[in-house]
Formats: sequence, C-alpha cells, structure tokens
Amino acid sequence: MAFTTNKGLFKLTVMFFGLINSPATFQSMINTLSHTQIASGELTVYMDNMAMHTSQKEGEMEEEHLKQHRKIVNEVLASLKENDLYLNIDKCEFKQPHINFLRVCIENNQLKMEDAKIKKVRDWMPLRNLKEV
Repeated sequence: MAFTTNKGLFKLTVMFFGLINSPATFQSMINTLSHTQIASGELTVYMDNMAMHTSQKEGEMEEEHLKQHRKIVNEVLASLKENDLYLNIDKCEFKQPHINFLRVCIENNQLKMEDAKIKKVRDWMPLRNLKEV
C-alpha cells in the first residue's frame, strides 16, 4: 500500500492487515511465487509462516540430501528477495529434527499437538465428587 502525503509518497514496509482482502491477496501472492515448491511438497506456507521440508530418499546419501535441501531453501529465499519480501531472522530455524508449525509439532513424518496445548488435559485430576463436575 502506498499513499501520497504533503511530505511525499509514503510506502508501508509491512502489510497493513486492516485492509479488506489483504490477507487473501498476500496468501495468493505467496502461493504464486512458491507454486513449484508447494506442488512438489517441499514447502508449506500459511500467510507468513513457512516450513521447508524434505525427506531422505531411499539410497540417497546424507550429503546428497542436505545438498538438495539447501538448494530448495536457496530457491525460496531467492524468490522472496526478488519480490522484496523479507524474513525475520530471529523467527527462523534451520536444520531442525522437529518443528512447531501452526501450533502442531511435526517430527519423524508425524503430526502431534504441542505438549503445552494438551498439558491441562493430560494433568487433569480425576473428579472425586459430583460438585467437581
């Protein structure tokens, strides 16, 4: 979004989400920019949350797999840079055996709830009488 003021042209560096359809437009743009990686299952994107994931193919050496994964990461980063989109490095994690993505823990090709989200249910004390219901 850009607008003119008496001091000149003002251009936001961060998307203002108060605008109607901004989130949908932003998601559509990200999907368009990353369609190749999304279609191949290497990238999952929801708004400004991205997860790049690969699994080692049968017979593939660890070094080859890491090289392929780095190639995908570089392609995504280059695409973002070409389109003047930036990542907050403080929120980025690289080479993780498991990740928390959109409040779900992903590890060893499995999805599970984050422990913090199920703690109260897991630690629920058994009810002793009818009043505790």
